[in-house]
Amino acid sequence: MVRYNLVELSDKTTPINDPDSKVKIIDVWKHNLDREMLKIINLVEKYPCIAMDTEFPGVVAKPTGNFRTQSEYHYQTLKCNVNLLKVIQIGLTFTDTEGNIPEDGQCVWQFNFKFNLKEDMYAQDSIDLLADSGIKFTNHEKEGIDVETFGEKLISSGIVLSDEVKWISFHSAYDFGYLIKLLTNEALPEAESEFFELLHTFFPCLYDIKYLMRSCDTLKGGLNQLAEDLGIRRIGPAHQAGSDSLLTSATFFKMMKVFFENNMNDKKYIGVLYGLGEGFDSTHGGLGYKNSGTKRVGNVQNVQHNIQSISNSNAEIATDYT
Repeated sequence: MVRYNLVELSDKTTPINDPDSKVKIIDVWKHNLDREMLKIINLVEKYPCIAMDTEFPGVVAKPTGNFRTQSEYHYQTLKCNVNLLKVIQIGLTFTDTEGNIPEDGQCVWQFNFKFNLKEDMYAQDSIDLLADSGIKFTNHEKEGIDVETFGEKLISSGIVLSDEVKWISFHSAYDFGYLIKLLTNEALPEAESEFFELLHTFFPCLYDIKYLMRSCDTLKGGLNQLAEDLGIRRIGPAHQAGSDSLLTSATFFKMMKVFFENNMNDKKYIGVLYGLGEGFDSTHGGLGYKNSGTKRVGNVQNVQHNIQSISNSNAEIATDYT
């Protein structure tokens, strides 16, 4: 069988007929979770580079009070929203260290979680965007994966808690926040330092492309703009976690080739999340959010069900995820 490289498949200048047919995005629900997790367990040793993306129901709350730093404020915002809300999708794309995918093209898994629009909290504009992008919430209500079950399987899968696995992401503080929440089956910790301890325990080798872009003067914007600037084509629908993780992976390996000559200084970039801790950049507003739609609250218990989005003029809401 022909072996494909993800960068070559995604490069707009590469003359490949129907690149979508060469890559398989596998939808995972509760009925096929065990089968697909077994595939991943058998795959990760040969394909240990995992690009990750999540879809979640927006941002609905902001903390109030006094904060020592802007980074601390951004972490508290992340914490209260991740603790209030439920993840909807997690996408994982597997490659080897050179960006090659398995011969059968099965390299992307899109995990669909239980979510009920009648019971769970969300920002309306975020749900509208996801619905317009093809996410069917009736299926999530009936066939969605239980997050506790997924967390248990993820712990025993070999893809977390491993120095041999490289995690690739884009502007991913919220993404890893949701993963840590389901891995621990607990709310995120109060202190940002404790969050990073958990992060580096579960994901000892991770890269955030948005942070890497600081070293690339000509690169800017969100994932879609970055991919466009690098000549990377999207495979699959936008605003779904599987396709977004695939685009993240292809973009990462193209950046490695063009800007880092496939030789990155791990001491400088590994384990840093853009917008938090040492990845905070005050010149660019710090931490952004995937979707707008917030309401300022003093006590998170005051957040009402189905919070409506406020005006997009709120300057504190960044939109460079997409």
